[in-house]
Amino acid sequence: MGKFDGVVIDAKLIGGQQYEPLYARIAEWEKATGAKVNVLSKKNHFELDKEIKSDIASGSISWCVGSNHSSFAPQYPDLYVDLNTLVPNEIVGEYVDTVIKASTIDGKLVMLPRAQFDVSALYYQKSLYTDDAKKAAFKEKYGYDLGPPDTWKQVSDQAQFFAAPPNFYGTQFAGKEEAINGRFYEMLIAEGGAYLDEDGRPAFNSEAGVRALDWFVNLYKSKAVPAGTTNYLWDELGAGFASGTVALNLDWPGWATYFNDPKSSKVAGNVGVTVAPAGSTGKRTGWSGHHGFSITDACANKEAAASLVWFLTNEDSQKLEAANGTLPTRTAVWEWDIQQAASDPYKKEVLSTFQETAKGAFAVPQTPEWIEISNTVYPELQAAILGDKTSKEALDAAAEKATTILKDAGAL
Repeated sequence: MGKFDGVVIDAKLIGGQQYEPLYARIAEWEKATGAKVNVLSKKNHFELDKEIKSDIASGSISWCVGSNHSSFAPQYPDLYVDLNTLVPNEIVGEYVDTVIKASTIDGKLVMLPRAQFDVSALYYQKSLYTDDAKKAAFKEKYGYDLGPPDTWKQVSDQAQFFAAPPNFYGTQFAGKEEAINGRFYEMLIAEGGAYLDEDGRPAFNSEAGVRALDWFVNLYKSKAVPAGTTNYLWDELGAGFASGTVALNLDWPGWATYFNDPKSSKVAGNVGVTVAPAGSTGKRTGWSGHHGFSITDACANKEAAASLVWFLTNEDSQKLEAANGTLPTRTAVWEWDIQQAASDPYKKEVLSTFQETAKGAFAVPQTPEWIEISNTVYPELQAAILGDKTSKEALDAAAEKATTILKDAGAL
């Protein structure tokens, strides 16, 4: 861990309910090393990304440690140091190899992964599926038995069936930033489409793309989702499902404990979780990524920063995060997590479900322009959802703008 008396590490961190418990450990690191951590920012990753870009543009990168994510990392080829030069090989070898590979860009290990591997599964209120009257009414209307959905068509049917706005909604989705673009992306893949073709050109304005976007459009039009969903990000979704006013919620593993804790959730004890549903092709949605911590090349105290980054991703830190439902990125902690789940039926269900879902996980296209494209595409997706454009009109406009971005970047 080392001793770094008097050193101050400036940090910019992701904030949000599922990320906060880890930061309580920073005081332990400070006590052990004699250094201090000065948190300059604590924001969601979309706002943090904008701030980092502003720092780069103004030449004001003076901070040391930053939260990072596999979707955002390709944008910054020169911002962060190669952690292979600061972290011993034997420590790097303790992380899951595939996650380390995904954290490596152009041969540089740009971040150490925290216990925040993300892929989504479908949370649901179990009591909705034990009501005989609901089961009979659903069977009569849709012609098949009511049960936790296995396809996105079934999710759509059930969301509209359960919805009773403005007091109860069938489902919800994050409707802005990369969040809606990512959800559209995974639905596109499940419909047999591609976001970029083999030559790196936008290909999402296809029949599969229209089917994918229409899924969101139709649920919004039918009022099966809250009217404000186009302004939602992850914290709003978590609060919505925990409030007991949403039947079905595709979400990340980090919310599992929160949803089943009576101190934070009205649906505690009534939460089921099933694998991500399949699209019309039979392929399941599986947009995935992972969080980590990076060290800037401009950092004046790289050894102290590396000590902090290691501490926030070591076994004890990963056990702390995994205990709250997130998926670890250290091999030994996976084994520990499975052992812990053996005596907890809910945790066992969550872990086994997310393990199954993770088998089909897929990352976003590894182009440095992904976030810039997302920022251009998502307003067009919103326009279709809100009824201002048809899905095809919105996707054509989005593809044209994305093509311009790629051409300007020299990628096409």
